[in-house]
Amino acid sequence: MAILNAQLRAQLGEVFSEMKKEVTLAVFTKEGECNTCTETVAFMEEIESLNDKIHLKKFDLNADAEKAKAFEVSMVPSIVLLNDQEDYLGIKFNGIPAGHEINSFIPGILEVAGVGEALPESLSSELATLTKPVNIKVFVTLSCPHCAGAVQKAHKLALESPFINAEMVEAQTFGELSNKFNVSSVPKIVINDQYEFVGNQPLDVFLEEIRKTQS
Repeated sequence: MAILNAQLRAQLGEVFSEMKKEVTLAVFTKEGECNTCTETVAFMEEIESLNDKIHLKKFDLNADAEKAKAFEVSMVPSIVLLNDQEDYLGIKFNGIPAGHEINSFIPGILEVAGVGEALPESLSSELATLTKPVNIKVFVTLSCPHCAGAVQKAHKLALESPFINAEMVEAQTFGELSNKFNVSSVPKIVINDQYEFVGNQPLDVFLEEIRKTQS
């Protein structure tokens, strides 16, 4: 069953017409227990069909272990956004980005395609001082209207700094991981598996926690 109806396909087709660069959707699945893998691949096929600049590549977590390692993928389904050189930019979606998360997935594609607003100079300057790796996990549910904004911010930071990788984690799909980080409300943001906060907070709050990882 298609996730996108005709009206939404038309709207997205118009949005994607602004793309300046090619984008590859690298989707990782695996045989066996993966309740949403088939649905996720079908959704990515729908997205690919909307613009010639969008390309889909399918990988298996086990059979393509080296690719998974290179893109820091350990869960399925996972989608990694790659630029026109097929470089990993630190942007990942763990779980199907449907429901309200389409509002973080589509902007993510556009950002990688060269369509998006630049960060304020003060934020860019601070991000340029990072010297240690930063991982940002944003736990979401597909019914959460505020979660997409937090995912967008995390991915924007990842695009700005080679030291940052940011990933959406669909909390219900990955219940064990959600329990590990005591996710009781979303969006919950966990940085380097140590520092955390809740809510679609301003970028300054993200930076405040990121600073702690650099000491």
